Amino acid sequence: MERLAMERLVTWKESPYRKPLIVKGVRQVGKTWLLKEFGRRYYDNIAYFNFDENPEYREFFVSTKDVRRIIPNLAMAGGQEIIPGKTLLIFDEVQDCPEVLNSLKYFCENAPEYHVASAGSLLGITLAKPSSFPVGKVEFLTIYPMTFQEFLEADGNSASLSTYLKQVEEISPIPEAFFNPLAEKLKMYFITGGMPEVVSRWVETKSVRQVQSTLMDIITAYERDFMKHPEPKEYPKLARIWNSMPSQLARENKKFLYNVVKEGARAREYEDALEWLVNAALVYKIFRINSPGLPMSGYEDLSAFKIYLADVGVLRRLAKLDPVAFREGNRLFTEFKGALTENFVLQSLVPQFDASPHYWSRLNPSYEVDFVVQRENDIIPIEVKSDTNIKSRSLKKYAETFAAQTKLRVRFSMSNLRLDDGVLNIPLFMVDQTDRLMELALHTLVE
Repeated sequence: MERLAMERLVTWKESPYRKPLIVKGVRQVGKTWLLKEFGRRYYDNIAYFNFDENPEYREFFVSTKDVRRIIPNLAMAGGQEIIPGKTLLIFDEVQDCPEVLNSLKYFCENAPEYHVASAGSLLGITLAKPSSFPVGKVEFLTIYPMTFQEFLEADGNSASLSTYLKQVEEISPIPEAFFNPLAEKLKMYFITGGMPEVVSRWVETKSVRQVQSTLMDIITAYERDFMKHPEPKEYPKLARIWNSMPSQLARENKKFLYNVVKEGARAREYEDALEWLVNAALVYKIFRINSPGLPMSGYEDLSAFKIYLADVGVLRRLAKLDPVAFREGNRLFTEFKGALTENFVLQSLVPQFDASPHYWSRLNPSYEVDFVVQRENDIIPIEVKSDTNIKSRSLKKYAETFAAQTKLRVRFSMSNLRLDDGVLNIPLFMVDQTDRLMELALHTLVE
């Protein structure tokens, strides 16, 4: 399977300012596979060290910080030559190895000629702790679930659809010959999601039963990770938040409520558990803004936020929504208040923009714009519609309230691509093209 992150890895390899790399991402998102495949394609050989399978390797880093002594020990233990610029050195499962993470500083300072990449499950938890890695001496790359675009390319029969989407260069309706099959493929993506093992299983077997089983295995692995929290009393709280996710997203107002987790629950009881899930990359935390200003983080209301899962397929399986909905028109998009659709859009927006998306809402009367993103110095409101119904009273209200700051509004729906009165309607299956389509629309509006 082709991953878009491969291009980022090649850029890292060729950069004259390259530093040791830390690859982050939710468990089972394909970090190890990607690094090994990158090494296979672009290096003479790979020297791979898994510190969970072989904890004895840690001794090489405990006894010395001298990279010139560490390298020969690793080469001998791994039975691989480690040649500067020709060998990709991979340190895997380093989340519980502070001495290995700390060694990256010395690779950067004293041996920059070696190409070193590291990864690990729950690495985000480790990196969230103070002094857990050498600031300024490493680079980061976040791996996300496969996008819909990557899903199309993995499914050999759909590669032409992916090629077509990448070649769209003007804001005009998508022909039905492409629109209809893309809509059907998107329904399948809502069933599989973007976890690589699930997509691979679907491509190989075309078995929904296999998809269901693989997703359940992934969810079970995530739930077992809860027990790795250093405070055992937090485990039930993690499980309660996790299991409340479908209920949280099934509400019309999707603001996260602690009393949905457990009746009478308070923020101070559960906020540490919630942050653990965020740091583990299992969920996204999206804050409300009061008004669109730069930077958006300066306008956050930290008491109001929404939570989404890292992957739409995992959400569907966790919610126990049967794939039979695939055969029932657009039901898969509209089920439980369009939660799958909103989650899909959010997980697709996150990799495209530097700043985390936010949302905007107002009470009495109630208005809510699903997402607000910062593109360069423009702040753009986004509404998500699960079907062809495109009425957007909240999007209209936002534009009226913040007219000077609103150059463009975006609406995702199952209607066709068009720009109408300052509103860019993007079909849901084009969400991976959002940044590019926004640029085209802004240029059109200026003209």
